[in-house]
Amino acid sequence: MAPPILPTTKTPAAPRKRGRLKVFLGMSPGVGKTYEMLRAARRRKAEGDDVVVGVVETHGRKETMSLLRGLEVMARSPIAYRDRTLLEFDLDGAVARRPGLLLVDEYAHSNAPGSRHPKRWQDVEEILDAGIDVWTTLNVQHLESLSDVVLRITSVRQRESVPDSALSRADDIELVDITPEELRKRLAEGKVYVPETARLASDNFFKVENLTALRELALRRAAQTVDDQLVARLREQGVPGPWAAGERILVLIAGDAMAAPLVRAGRRLSDMMMDAPWTVTHVDRPSGARHGVGSAGKLSDALKLAEQLGGRTVVLSGDDVVRAVMDHAHQNNVTQIVLAKGRDSRLSEWLGRSLAAELLRQARGVAIHVITDGVDLEEKTLREPRLRLTGGWRGYAVGAACVVAATGLALLLDRTFERVDLGVIYLSAVLAAGVLYGLKPALAAATVAFLTYNFLFLQPKYSFAIGSPTDVLTLIVFWAVALTTGFLAGRVREQAKTAQRRASAVSALLAASQRLTGVGDRTTAARILAEQTAAAAGAGAVVLLPVNDELTLVAGAPTKTPLDAEAMAAARWAWEKGEPAGHGTGTLPQARWTFRPLQGVRDRAGVAGIEAAALSPGSDEEKLALALLDQGAVAVERADLAGQAVETETLRRTDRFRGALMNSVSHDLRTPLSTVLGASTTLIDLGDKLKPEVRADLLLSIREEAERLSRYVGDLLDMTRLEGGGLNIRADWVDVRDVLNAAGKRVARRLGARKMTRDFPAQLSLVMVDQGLLEQALVNILENAIVYSPDGSTVELAAYEDRGSVVISIEDEGKGIPTAELERVFDKFRRMEEPSDRTKGAGLGLAIAKGFVEAMNGRIAAASPIMDGKGTRILISLPKAVVTHPSLL
Repeated sequence: MAPPILPTTKTPAAPRKRGRLKVFLGMSPGVGKTYEMLRAARRRKAEGDDVVVGVVETHGRKETMSLLRGLEVMARSPIAYRDRTLLEFDLDGAVARRPGLLLVDEYAHSNAPGSRHPKRWQDVEEILDAGIDVWTTLNVQHLESLSDVVLRITSVRQRESVPDSALSRADDIELVDITPEELRKRLAEGKVYVPETARLASDNFFKVENLTALRELALRRAAQTVDDQLVARLREQGVPGPWAAGERILVLIAGDAMAAPLVRAGRRLSDMMMDAPWTVTHVDRPSGARHGVGSAGKLSDALKLAEQLGGRTVVLSGDDVVRAVMDHAHQNNVTQIVLAKGRDSRLSEWLGRSLAAELLRQARGVAIHVITDGVDLEEKTLREPRLRLTGGWRGYAVGAACVVAATGLALLLDRTFERVDLGVIYLSAVLAAGVLYGLKPALAAATVAFLTYNFLFLQPKYSFAIGSPTDVLTLIVFWAVALTTGFLAGRVREQAKTAQRRASAVSALLAASQRLTGVGDRTTAARILAEQTAAAAGAGAVVLLPVNDELTLVAGAPTKTPLDAEAMAAARWAWEKGEPAGHGTGTLPQARWTFRPLQGVRDRAGVAGIEAAALSPGSDEEKLALALLDQGAVAVERADLAGQAVETETLRRTDRFRGALMNSVSHDLRTPLSTVLGASTTLIDLGDKLKPEVRADLLLSIREEAERLSRYVGDLLDMTRLEGGGLNIRADWVDVRDVLNAAGKRVARRLGARKMTRDFPAQLSLVMVDQGLLEQALVNILENAIVYSPDGSTVELAAYEDRGSVVISIEDEGKGIPTAELERVFDKFRRMEEPSDRTKGAGLGLAIAKGFVEAMNGRIAAASPIMDGKGTRILISLPKAVVTHPSLL
């Protein structure tokens, strides 16, 4: 017998071009979306296009039904649900038909249970992926993002919804619009609903104020989609922005007193521009000065205020503020920029070096709004790329020491050699001061070096007077070079510090991510989160998680410090409200800890606390700590969900096993017992009165049912041994041909009208297995093959070997196993059919066979169909002790 032929690998087909989607959008039912779609479809049909109606809901409207004449309408697919048949859109039929244009009404429709997709918009996605153009209809109240808004407007909860992303992917949107008065008139004329329903709808959903609000939503959504498509199309064509098809506002703030007023001004400007999208941004310069506590706090408060007022926030990075702002404006199609104007010096304004002047110079197609106020702004931090002026008295002392050392070396060289360029020595001193301590010490060192060099080495010596015009130029160049050198050296030093800080933050996040990724329980995740947060904040950190509906302290670092009553109250507030509480917040600020909710992907996972005043608002340390908390929240939630999933899966399997076991006991055991009891009772009561052939038939029934009962009990006992790990393997050298013959004899009486053939080679290698377990496994497989084979068919037993294993094959000519069931055919209590007489067993035979074979280090698999769409082959591979050389096979 030849081994089974493996399926050939097919080359994947080239991907089809996605079809185009057009949505007919309306404010409510009855505006004429379906009517307009059918009218347009009839025009396309008249032009010669292949137009097919997949599904259209006419709702009994005569005008709509008349438009279906002449169009090909697909039959709907029946789906059985709760003792009735529902007719749904035939997705497979539409893909097979492949029209040029398919009409699919009611984009938000929920399909009947049992359909391939729960929503019709998902059916449309599959059709589009198949390369078919689709037209569909949608009411604006069915958009997912507007569900709460529509509920407040109409007091009606929409049960069917479409995600906004599905509408955003539409290639075309046609707005079908009529006035609320016209719609109510159509409603009264019975063109929308039947009269009784129309009266109820007119008094509830179809109020003038409701329809007006829904109409505004539809108009806005259509305009927004059109604007998004315009921006995408212009970006694809490389047309430089901004494009003033729709207003977008950018508010530029710093950490000063004008930050909050600027945010409010941006909100007011958005309101005046029909609720235009607006973004609040701050430019963070890597080489610039770090924010002080007050500046960082104002910046943080302004960003939070922007989010509360409905704006979006973004922090940009770049030393060139104007370029960073303009690049963001062009990439996001910003048309309005709002910023504040501080008290610039006359010289700065005359030179055009203020931020407002520079933006006005570089802006193209963008309106600039400059907000002025009497507050003395710290706008210097925005205007120019300044450096952090660090070093203190130690930096100045080192700078002076460098100049002194350079002076000593210059005096020595001046006495030793006749012509020496001593200016280079002083430049080295300035460079050293800048590299070690930044700009201020470098500037101070440059000034001292300039005066010292003039006093000691230029004529007239020992005087600050300048004797030669050439010396004046030399000194000016020297001072300029000294200042430039100190500036660049200090800037490189600051950039190196910034890069080091960011690298440290990235390393900390990476380390936390690696530790949190492999966490299996939420307690360990909480402990790691507390340790990482404490290290980032440089202070104590705690993590509280819900345990039995009560917030409980589960981890702390460096120690698990108990929390007092005020701290616990703040922690519970953060947990219940999802808002920060404790020190530095507006809720329970007297607490010694600041608590923040751990917001996971689905819900809050717990609360984290950091000791009071450990982090400055807006500082890099606070950003790192918040990033760690976000990462830890997801890790805690993931660990919690993993634990729940394991518990749920265990309960599900236990419940399934218990239910199947009770089903087996209640039917598979009770039926043979009833037969045995009935036959034996008949024999006892009517023994001598029965004819011999009747008595023989009853005795045969008793024997068959007793054997059947014995098999069921044996299967249950074998499964119990497998599940409980009590299987005892007694391996010995075995010839599988002998085992196959023994198994065949055990099932011979059950063959009936079937035949059993054997295909064994003359010689076969021995294998080390438990003969009793292997025989029982083969018996189970054979009984299964006999039960599912028709009379007159053949069951074939075969054995052969390859280099590393001996293979047993049992093949029948039954109806076969569905391809989808092949992977589950060895599951417990798995039947391919549910016969009423229960003669086909409890569904344990193949599961037991699989357990026995794998316990002997073997493998088992099923293949079906094997010939003419029928038949099943069960293959058992048993490993050889020694691999056979190919020449000996």
